[in-house]
Amino acid sequence: MTNNKLFDGIVVFVQVIKSGGFGAAAEVLGHSNSYISKEINKLESRLGVRLLNRTTRSVALTPEGDVYYQECLQLVMDAEQALGLMSQNSLNPKGLLKISCPVWLGSQYLQQVFSEYLTLYPDMQLDIDLSDKTVDVVADGYDLVIRASATLAESSLICKRLFSCNIHTVASPEYLRQHGFPKHPSELQHHHCLCYSNLKHADRWQYTDAENKVFNVDVQQKLQCNNTPMTVAMAVDGMGICHVPTFYIESQLQRGELTILFPEFDKTLVNVYVVYPSRKHLSAKVRRFMDLLERRMSK
Repeated sequence: MTNNKLFDGIVVFVQVIKSGGFGAAAEVLGHSNSYISKEINKLESRLGVRLLNRTTRSVALTPEGDVYYQECLQLVMDAEQALGLMSQNSLNPKGLLKISCPVWLGSQYLQQVFSEYLTLYPDMQLDIDLSDKTVDVVADGYDLVIRASATLAESSLICKRLFSCNIHTVASPEYLRQHGFPKHPSELQHHHCLCYSNLKHADRWQYTDAENKVFNVDVQQKLQCNNTPMTVAMAVDGMGICHVPTFYIESQLQRGELTILFPEFDKTLVNVYVVYPSRKHLSAKVRRFMDLLERRMSK
């Protein structure tokens, strides 16, 4: 049989802890102090445990109360999220959406997504930071961040992979005529290499052999640059060899301006992720953008 009083007092209990006392909770919930006190007493009586130690100035959780609070907090958050989803289904998002994404990815691949989002939701504004540097999603106040990386560092943030592509080692036909065509990644130690300086080990390039064993090659840096399109442009000019994700060099490969050197060793993938602070209380503006982003990136 369903317990009709299962959730009685839970919202009041959670609010007392969040507010730091009965009086503050009463003010938030629009009730009297006596009502709050009675609700907590009834909850403790029903559970058969003391949840709070009370003094004239403060309340503190008992060990049992602490365990119960964590579970109740999650229940309240889930219920609020469900209510929010229902209301968001009938409302268009409004306000400001702050996004950070890599320069090339944003300008070449996401511009149409940004335009479509503003067309679909005219009450929204976008604050777009095109940057290849790592940002602090929470401290810098971003709603979401798009990043391209082989792996993401462990964190409390939520990440969702949008798509993956290979990293290729490429050079121009002119460079290869002048310096020779390396047959194995280990020969890169004797070539001019153009490196992306935002990586932790910019001069260490990763490959995979025929037995699927990963190995690294420490290359000779002719150039360090924190902008991949510049690195690609220098490679097209014959200044050296670069090691970049496919989406940076699609047009150059099609025009024959760059040549892939070791396709049999290029098995390392770069993943494009969308990163955001929490899946709890995901706002309509973020949810709508992510839905649009996933639809467009899947194509």
